[in-house]
Amino acid sequence: MHVSPFFRNLRTAYLAELDDMRHDSEGKDVLDRRLAERRSELGFLAAMMELSPEMVAVVLHKAFQFRSGPAMERLLACEAGNMTAWDSVSDSITIAPWAQATAQALRKHPGGDNFLCVAAALEYMVGSTRHAAGGADQGDDADDADAESDDDRDADERQPLSADDLDDADAQTREDARADWMAAQGFDRKD
Repeated sequence: MHVSPFFRNLRTAYLAELDDMRHDSEGKDVLDRRLAERRSELGFLAAMMELSPEMVAVVLHKAFQFRSGPAMERLLACEAGNMTAWDSVSDSITIAPWAQATAQALRKHPGGDNFLCVAAALEYMVGSTRHAAGGADQGDDADDADAESDDDRDADERQPLSADDLDDADAQTREDARADWMAAQGFDRKD
């Protein structure tokens, strides 16, 4: 399956946004509370749909159920300028009851349908391991572009889809790196 550079980059930003929201300064998991706060700011955030979709898409975190993998895979191959229409993928997506009013409010804004496609694609990638394992493009052309993208695909295959997919060793390494950075900034290390 082919994931466009647009969605590959957005996935990274989206995962970072979720990771930033996940824990407070004491290390407690506060993702649900912060998502609720973000959802209450929807009027303000809607203006950012085009500029920073990953910051707005978190309001729909865990709002989608996908009935058609192939439809989502076609969507993931799109670039920003040639996005699949929401009406063509909405039949393959169920929006959770708690998120339906949010989705309808977003659709009323310019670019709202496009944004819903982006948000659904991001959620599909966060919840799916198929796109990282698939790796190779399906196509007739075996030119230099394919050869150059092999390195990118190899790197993608090694990347976890979310912080939840990291094993304990990776989590400890990340925690050590955070502690080192904080100490370098002049903060005391936590015990």
